[in-house]
Amino acid sequence: MKLMRVGPQGQERPVVLDSQGEMRDLSGVVPDLAGNGVSLEALEAIRAIDLATLPVLPEGARIGACLGGVPNFLCVGLNYAKHAAETGAKPPKEPILFSKAASALAGPNDAVMLPPGSEKSDWEVELGVVIGKPCWQVSEAEALDHVAGYCVVNDLSERAWQMEHGGQWIKGKSAPGYGPCGPHLVSADEVPDPQALRLSLALNGETVQDSDTSDMIFGVAEIISYMSRFMALVPGDLIATGTPSGVGLGMTPPRFLRAGDVMELSVEGLGTQRQEVVAG
Repeated sequence: MKLMRVGPQGQERPVVLDSQGEMRDLSGVVPDLAGNGVSLEALEAIRAIDLATLPVLPEGARIGACLGGVPNFLCVGLNYAKHAAETGAKPPKEPILFSKAASALAGPNDAVMLPPGSEKSDWEVELGVVIGKPCWQVSEAEALDHVAGYCVVNDLSERAWQMEHGGQWIKGKSAPGYGPCGPHLVSADEVPDPQALRLSLALNGETVQDSDTSDMIFGVAEIISYMSRFMALVPGDLIATGTPSGVGLGMTPPRFLRAGDVMELSVEGLGTQRQEVVAG
């Protein structure tokens, strides 16, 4: 099942794609795709609907973030072996956890506005994991049973703010629009193995990231189990699971985003994003 949110910013409607790929309007059935609205129970209720009874929305509307909001926007750093190597870091012995501000959420094709003073903004294609039921102290074997679905995330990062100002990474991860997610929230039953997905990002038509999730140091199940040792995950939480090699920071010399750049990124089976960079 593929779910989306479409419409002007702040006025998005939840939709489900039918077998023909048409957008069926869920706004009269569910309030939004957020929090308990993407719980496993809520997804089962959507599956039970006769989609033929729902209005068809025309193509061409803006695609919003696939989640209307998140209780927590959690991330894993240096989680691909080749990415850790390109940054000069040793592979971590345990997952490196940090967060992004929920206000960073954006639509998958919205323009990315460089914040004032940004000189080192960078791209990061990632597999996003959406939690579907409360998750506390779960084993690795149980972890994937708590997943509602998956999506594409661009974990945009302002490297100077992240690394040159002390404190936590959240400062460099949380500018408005620095968390595009979507276009689709794809239910977990359509992703039998989250460790077998290709992900890529092209900058101005040139592929700079091209890998697959098998290169993760810590897989999705291990990440969820590990996080649940320290915090209670809740329905609607979004986890960005790390980026593969090919970020601007790892280039020689480093290459950062400038106005006019275009990013196109995808995760196998989850859809494609396209963002144009504009000056703030």
